[in-house]
Amino acid sequence: MTTHGDAVGPSAQSAVPAETDEKQQVKAAIDPSDRTGGGQVRPANLEVPPQLARLATGLSRLRAALGDVSYPLELPAADEARRVGKALTAQLDDYLLPRLARLDAPLLVVVGGSTGAGKSTLVNSLVQAPVSTAGVLRPTTRSPVLVTHPDDLQYYAPGPGGILPGLTRTGQSSSAPDAIQVVAAPTIGPGLALLDAPDIDSVVDHNRKLAAQLLAAADLWLFVTTAARYADAVPWEMLTTARLRGTVIALVLDRVPPEAVGDIAAHLGEMLTANELGSAPLFVLPETALDQRGLLPDSAIGPMRVWFAQLAEDANARFTVVRQTLNGALAALAPAVTGLADAVDDQIRTAQALDERVDAAYRTARRVAEDGLRDGRLLRGEVMARWQEFVGTGDLVRGLESRVGHLRDKLVAAVSGRPTPGQNLRVAMESQLVTLMRGVATDAAEQAYAAWQAHPAGEALLNPDLQHASADLPERADRLVRDWQQWVLDLVREEGGDKRAVARGAAYAVNGAGLAVMITVFTATAFIPTGLEVAAGAGSAVAGQKVLEAIFGDQAIRTLATRARAELLTRMEKLLAEDAARFTELTAPVHLEAARSRLLRETAAEVEKAREELALTGSGS
Repeated sequence: MTTHGDAVGPSAQSAVPAETDEKQQVKAAIDPSDRTGGGQVRPANLEVPPQLARLATGLSRLRAALGDVSYPLELPAADEARRVGKALTAQLDDYLLPRLARLDAPLLVVVGGSTGAGKSTLVNSLVQAPVSTAGVLRPTTRSPVLVTHPDDLQYYAPGPGGILPGLTRTGQSSSAPDAIQVVAAPTIGPGLALLDAPDIDSVVDHNRKLAAQLLAAADLWLFVTTAARYADAVPWEMLTTARLRGTVIALVLDRVPPEAVGDIAAHLGEMLTANELGSAPLFVLPETALDQRGLLPDSAIGPMRVWFAQLAEDANARFTVVRQTLNGALAALAPAVTGLADAVDDQIRTAQALDERVDAAYRTARRVAEDGLRDGRLLRGEVMARWQEFVGTGDLVRGLESRVGHLRDKLVAAVSGRPTPGQNLRVAMESQLVTLMRGVATDAAEQAYAAWQAHPAGEALLNPDLQHASADLPERADRLVRDWQQWVLDLVREEGGDKRAVARGAAYAVNGAGLAVMITVFTATAFIPTGLEVAAGAGSAVAGQKVLEAIFGDQAIRTLATRARAELLTRMEKLLAEDAARFTELTAPVHLEAARSRLLRETAAEVEKAREELALTGSGS
């Protein structure tokens, strides 16, 4: 059977050295021994200062900024940033914004602690009624239970603007994950509300998260532990979090063997002082039997009930607690939000590094493609054979001189079904260019894929299709080459419009000259292939070049080739850029975070400035 004992009574442990004025104010507010009276149900002269509006506006902007940040890359700091961002958003929604809007709302005391610490029994005993289910099964507390005076129910009505707006209000215990049971109890004084929270170390993950959420909405956290578990790690982590956030804390040491009260209380007091919580009031409850209703006897709970009754009656004392917790929560925002902005910056730097790896791979591809156009490699094999065929048969010269060659070739092609040498040459060049582009794009995709695979954030973004060039790249490359060939023909037509031979030869002359310009693009020299290609076809090539130079002029043919090469490289660069975009579009959302990082810092600074101006605790610090 669960047992309790006579209460030693509320006693504050010795404060840490150099205790701040704010802590002294709060200690005086929540320590009945320091109180000279009060008796007001609502705070006196509770006027809304003009700085409050600026603070509320800043908090609203910060809330919106937090909601826009996503941390899309899987980085070591990303999970923690998401968790902190979610917690800050919840605190803004559940506590800071509603509390600023209703500073006159009751003091919310959240009763939290470890599994089996006796939280529900304590709440029931304080209100002298079994309002929260207690038992030996774990977890005991299903939906959180909020107990308040009937006159204060309005403050906890459902809907936006109230405390914990995301939780559904119910009149009875519920297993729904988003439910909170609201109970009216006339035995609890107006101006005070008790919230029995789930176990902070519950085996149910949702219960642990809900407990943390409720503790972040507390004006005062009444932490309950036992003689057997007061040194556990999880409670102290939560206590440290509450201290850093500025939440006012009181503690209950429950189920202490009478013979060990002095030793355990002293040890716990030392631990509190060592963790900068020495000013927190400590209630020690020795073991004792429960009454027939499962409540602590008045001899045990009476002093604590009186303590809360006095706090409920003194509006100024309650408001001091609210201001201290509110100020602490606000002060904790700036460093927390700065940490989130740093995490965003880390995301941006990583995205830039990943993009650079892609850029490096595709820069290499562009360089290889450009080298392929300059070193004459594309003239080998089929292209050279078709060029020799085209020039060696005299088709180029005849085509430029008259329409006869054009008409003859059309007639031969119609009878034999064979394409003309010029068509063969054009197809051969197209094939070589497409092969070049497919090769460099494939190599670039493989290099970019491997570079991302070596980075954890990049690896998480990859999909198998990225390991190769785009599936439709061959089709787009074909279209690119055909469009470029037509562009060259149009260029020759435009530049040779005043040349009599071109005008006389019409389309056939343009085609011949255009093919010659395209061949020139395939070499680093003005026209003549180098190395083996010179030995194989220099004679016929020179013959064709001389004819072109006679028509266009030496400088003109060089200019045409230069422009044609530049146009082809531009089109190839665009094709490779489109292929690279498959990678960079995955990091594009991260680059949008830059503005959000700045906004986080700006809004955090705005809130901090408004907090200092408001000076909730008198000093603004």
